[in-house]
Amino acid sequence: MKKIFKKLHTFSTSWTGTIIIVLTLVFFVAQSFVIPSGSMKRTSLIGDFLFAKKFSYGIAIPELPLIGLKVLPDFNGNGHLIEGPRPKREDIVIFYVPTNKKDHFVKRCVAVGGDEVLYYDKHLLLHFHEGDDFIKKNYPAKKIVKAMGKLWVVNPYMDKYPGIQYVPEYNGNSFLLMLYNSESGKVDMEPLYVEDLDAPIINFGKTPVNAFYKKIKPDHFYMIGDNRDNSDDSRFWGSVPYSLVIGKPWFTYFSLEYRSFERVAKGIGGGRDHQKLKEICGNTPLLSKECEAKWNKYRFTIRWNRIFRNIEKMQYEQPQ
Repeated sequence: MKKIFKKLHTFSTSWTGTIIIVLTLVFFVAQSFVIPSGSMKRTSLIGDFLFAKKFSYGIAIPELPLIGLKVLPDFNGNGHLIEGPRPKREDIVIFYVPTNKKDHFVKRCVAVGGDEVLYYDKHLLLHFHEGDDFIKKNYPAKKIVKAMGKLWVVNPYMDKYPGIQYVPEYNGNSFLLMLYNSESGKVDMEPLYVEDLDAPIINFGKTPVNAFYKKIKPDHFYMIGDNRDNSDDSRFWGSVPYSLVIGKPWFTYFSLEYRSFERVAKGIGGGRDHQKLKEICGNTPLLSKECEAKWNKYRFTIRWNRIFRNIEKMQYEQPQ
């Protein structure tokens, strides 16, 4: 037995052994990611460095870090070496965005295959595929409305997860922006008029519109950011198939505020955040030189209160 342990120790301390062990961990256990955008603010922040559990939804086809090169064929035809459970509603999921299948995104799964989604400004309505009886059993009457001959739950996750918000970082209306983009095919949901829905009506072309609609395909998942008015998500590029699911965020091991003043104040490079800027600058005008000096002094601050925090638990807390 001692000889075996000695050989294992010798192997693990060699360059070959170290590389094999690291790649095994990255391929099958955990992988490091950094939050690049504010679409999940305030649940996850730009500059959060986190580990993802690669085994939460089975084992995705292993790929080399940084370059994204798959090291094995897709034997099962579903993007996974070992098939596993599917993402559930409310899960925060790491996946490839369907439009290019290269960029990693982190969003919350709001609907699964068979579910139906209605969206209008500040309101996400879900009809779960289990039906009306399931909805009445699991949600209070005050959150349920009837439309299109069935029951819908209004913003079903907002009470549970304090980080979910509708706070646009621009002067405008998110619903109107979606309507504008729908003309050029840049929206996945169908604009329509729902007669029995209590929502503002907008004359769009020759027909009135008061909502967007989508029914999720089997084995697909609708991913929307918690920062809903500032999120590039399934509403624009569609549902995510199981084949593109990677894993689930595990815990943050580091968190750094590294954004420049131009990015936070003006959105240059994405990530405009006047909410945070007001916190730092107080009564100082946001676009002033004085505010920029305050931000530059704050920049590169380590968020100690987020380090080594379990994301599963942190999502239930009031964001700081």
